[in-house]
Amino acid sequence: METQKKQPITIGPGAGESVSVGGSTYRILVSGNDTAGAFATIDMLVPPGGGPGPHAHADFDESFYVIDGEIDVKSELGNYVATKGSFITIPKGGVVHGFKNKTNQTAHLLCTVVPAGLEMLFEEIGQPVAHGQFLPPPVLDAPTIKRLQGIAEKHGQQVFPPDYLG
Repeated sequence: METQKKQPITIGPGAGESVSVGGSTYRILVSGNDTAGAFATIDMLVPPGGGPGPHAHADFDESFYVIDGEIDVKSELGNYVATKGSFITIPKGGVVHGFKNKTNQTAHLLCTVVPAGLEMLFEEIGQPVAHGQFLPPPVLDAPTIKRLQGIAEKHGQQVFPPDYLG
């Protein structure tokens, strides 16, 4: 039985869809549409002070590789400072976590989610931008958090108030 070979997926520097999410810029390198839902990979540029607030997702694994810079990863089970060359995996199960760039330089991360789907949340809540362009983060008032929580639930995530992890 012969199987049809699939074309390799290639993305050039700066190519792919970029969206501003919470003040960071996320470039979707490969989406679930490209991998039959198996995984998605996102190139993340996180400016000083940036990073997602507390959130959880029970049904997918999320991994980060720090290409450059540093992030403070905080979860309900512990904290970790991830520097250049660090790797972090948030396993399935729904642990509440988030991270912040507390330095004065942009952090550069490579994020992979298995299975895919997180990139669809980013596309829905984000605003299209040029690769490397940063927009100011939105004000996280009660109505904005409530709106984000509703969208996140559609995509298998929970969003918590910014001070949830202390």
